[in-house]
Amino acid sequence: MEKLAERKGRMESMEHQGDRIHLQFTVPSRCLFGYRNEFLTDTRGEGVLYRAVRGYEPHAGDLEGRSVGGIVATAMGQTTPHAIFKIQERATLFVPPGEAVYEGQVVGEARRPGDLNVNVCRAKKLDNMRASGKDDSVIITPYRKLTIETSMEWIESDELFEVTPKSLRLRKRILAGNLRKR
Repeated sequence: MEKLAERKGRMESMEHQGDRIHLQFTVPSRCLFGYRNEFLTDTRGEGVLYRAVRGYEPHAGDLEGRSVGGIVATAMGQTTPHAIFKIQERATLFVPPGEAVYEGQVVGEARRPGDLNVNVCRAKKLDNMRASGKDDSVIITPYRKLTIETSMEWIESDELFEVTPKSLRLRKRILAGNLRKR
């Protein structure tokens, strides 16, 4: 109930049906982008979500922006496991190792507000010195694959959403990092 209220929803009815509770809300369609995954997580997969268009209503107001920032690539190239391993502590990534990225592409979601510029193409330094514990195995957490719905919910006014036949990508409107700061 709280999450739909944040998305400009109004509860119309609440009925007990056996061991389940049936809640009926009226929510603007634009506010439901990305809510399905959140709903399934909150109900642990037990909830049933049904949507139907009710009609047109007056504007419900502006939506709040996201509370997390983006991880933005600073270099063009292929992502490396070494760079991803260092970044994944602070972010949820949208790209796997070995995928081509470019400067200004949003490659993940930071845990804090504000964008974080990161080089996800940085390679591990190779030298012929050996040290114990230096060659730890790199364990990479699975990346979050973007969908059209989650991307539409995630973008803000300074970002764009690219749809190509092979991939879905988020990017900054201004690609160059030094120009974005201005």
